[in-house]
Amino acid sequence: MAKKEKINKSKRRFLKFGIIAGSILAVGGYFRFGGEVQKAPDEVWDDDPSAFTPGAWLRVSNDDTVTIRVNHSEMGQGVTTALAMIVAEELEADWSKIAIEIAPAEAIYKNPEFNAQFTGASTSIKTSWDILRNAGACAREMIVAAAAKKWKVSISECLAHKGMVIHKASGRKLSFGELVTTAAGLPLPKSFRLKKINQFKLIGQRIPRLDSAEKIDGRAVFGIDVHFEGLLNATVVHPPVFETKPKKVHSSQALGLPGVRHVLEIDSGVAVVADTFWQAKQGADLLNIEWEAGGLNNVSSKSIRTDWMELAQDKGKTIFSSGDIEKSFDSAVKTINAVYELPYQAHATPEPMNCTAHAHKDKCDIWAPTQNQDGAQEIAAKITGLGYDKINVYTTYLGGGFGRRIEVDYVAEAVQISKAIKAPVKVIWTREEDMRHDVYRPATYNLLRAGLNDKGLPIAWTHKIIGPDHMTHRLPNLIPSTLPYFVPRGARNLVSGLAKTILPRIIPGKKASEGAAPLSYAMDAVQVNFINSDPGIPTGFWRSVAYSQNVFIVESFMDEIAFAVGRDPVDLRHELLSKDHRLRNVLELAAKKANWGKKLQADRYQGVSILNFHDTRLCFITEVSVSKDEGIRVHRVVCAVDCGIVVNPKIVESQMESGIAFGLSATLKGSITITKGQIEQSNFDNFPILRMDEMPIVEVHLVENPDSPSGIGESAVPLIAPAVTNAIFAATGKRIRKLPIHLEELLK
Repeated sequence: MAKKEKINKSKRRFLKFGIIAGSILAVGGYFRFGGEVQKAPDEVWDDDPSAFTPGAWLRVSNDDTVTIRVNHSEMGQGVTTALAMIVAEELEADWSKIAIEIAPAEAIYKNPEFNAQFTGASTSIKTSWDILRNAGACAREMIVAAAAKKWKVSISECLAHKGMVIHKASGRKLSFGELVTTAAGLPLPKSFRLKKINQFKLIGQRIPRLDSAEKIDGRAVFGIDVHFEGLLNATVVHPPVFETKPKKVHSSQALGLPGVRHVLEIDSGVAVVADTFWQAKQGADLLNIEWEAGGLNNVSSKSIRTDWMELAQDKGKTIFSSGDIEKSFDSAVKTINAVYELPYQAHATPEPMNCTAHAHKDKCDIWAPTQNQDGAQEIAAKITGLGYDKINVYTTYLGGGFGRRIEVDYVAEAVQISKAIKAPVKVIWTREEDMRHDVYRPATYNLLRAGLNDKGLPIAWTHKIIGPDHMTHRLPNLIPSTLPYFVPRGARNLVSGLAKTILPRIIPGKKASEGAAPLSYAMDAVQVNFINSDPGIPTGFWRSVAYSQNVFIVESFMDEIAFAVGRDPVDLRHELLSKDHRLRNVLELAAKKANWGKKLQADRYQGVSILNFHDTRLCFITEVSVSKDEGIRVHRVVCAVDCGIVVNPKIVESQMESGIAFGLSATLKGSITITKGQIEQSNFDNFPILRMDEMPIVEVHLVENPDSPSGIGESAVPLIAPAVTNAIFAATGKRIRKLPIHLEELLK
């Protein structure tokens, strides 16, 4: 028996990460090349002889509980429920017995899209679909085989159903929990069967979220909730002007307050450590810090815009080109030009940045609401000098992410402070620090030009983007965490350094032009150019990133074309979508459900926008009114969505509502402005977000599609702005080319 167990363990160690659907290889993932140790799939769980653990993704306990490991961060998008549904479907588990657990930072749990344990780009369901189906199906086959062995019958005589294995001929039943010991001793099956779509029982159902109850009653632990005996609290004062450092810190008043333990300079600013957060905050308010002169104190929103207007005369770097653009413009009978401007935007996550760390001599524990476990582990290893196997990352619930928590600056602060004071510490940023020291969505200045033929159809299209590319800053910091763990730390630092030198010359515009090209519309020639101009304001990932800007521009400009030639905006789009029948279908569906072109309630007007977002097709149609008394009111949004197989319709609907609320805040409310190198906004009083009474009615219509699921988490954000501004044009005759919308200017 001992020999057999050894053989089985060896087989499991051979499993490779996320490979080939339908193969046993997708059950788990494992690489061991020497260097720092990585765990095999059956080693990432604590030993439990009373449980069956057929790989990295699930464990069946003898009390019938099925615990499913989720390798993506839960930040309100419902990913823990959706991913658990995929496993439970193939496993034939009893949904009432399902428990979820956020995976630790281990190589097996890397997101194959990025080769890092990383939640972003709407990839959670898309990248987990095959892996988790295989994991569930493999475990099911082993449990069924265990029952057949106990009953001494053929496997074909048994079937799994709702957490039980049934012997079809006799009606005998055994629960999954009763079979864990036998199943644990079986070899991995040579093959297993995946369900057909028409056999799904959980997938496609509106199942309530698994985490709802604990979030409602307060049991859920977010990063800011972490607490244990001996934990100190800290807050950080960052430089008011970007790219400056503290020159001298006068801390006597702060240190004289009850509970304040330490004031220390760290890489990002000055930290105050105390027994409680409020004591740390009071101490921070009493600091007298002399900051270095200089930095970006000559940079302002006005100076940035002036520079970009001058740069707009240059050609820039061609990012995308199809057809003969000059020939197409020469043959055009009419041209249309426009300038669009987008501001910097903050994330303003409901839960400010925070992280708890305890840097011991021989290990480092981190509790963080992070979207980037590998990045957190990487930065902690760099600060402490410890091996990756000594850095433990415990991912809490996230009170909003929106891309902000891909960064690990707040993790670095907690680790650095803990190492310095030799004690565990929880770092919490104030809202003001959070707002003024974000990594913002870039601002851009955009020139559009379209050439039309004698039928009024666009045949030539150019789009010039001027602004920073967030990836030139972020990618060098992300690259080390995507390298295999066996790569020595010195080599990682070298790669990161080279990336900071080389990437700005190679990649600018690639990500900044997402949503601008390629276009779904059929045209003879399209060209997108990019002029990289970075004034130094920190930029990063913001929900849907460049799509949030470029889709507003593209869909608004398409409406300008429709108006210029007297065409209905829906009809013109429909005619130009000959290349994308799925996108044409969602356009037709939304127009039908929204009663496009028919008489509306008095003073209401409609606007439309469409998008292919990472293979998810969407169309939004809004109903909007504009008045002096009530301002701009978005009353209704009709959404048509084709995202492949829908795991949980309620979660898709929630993501549409969430993205609309987030996008409307940027459309109608706040933006980030700079004066003398400082962010002017500090809290929700001068960076307002959408209020509950301003939220429109949202209707979501899902297209049936048997294809594998595609991304949904960010897809609503880019569409809402153009759908609203196009409706405003229909209502007022005024074209919105700059966000956010200012009602006073609109009503002039």
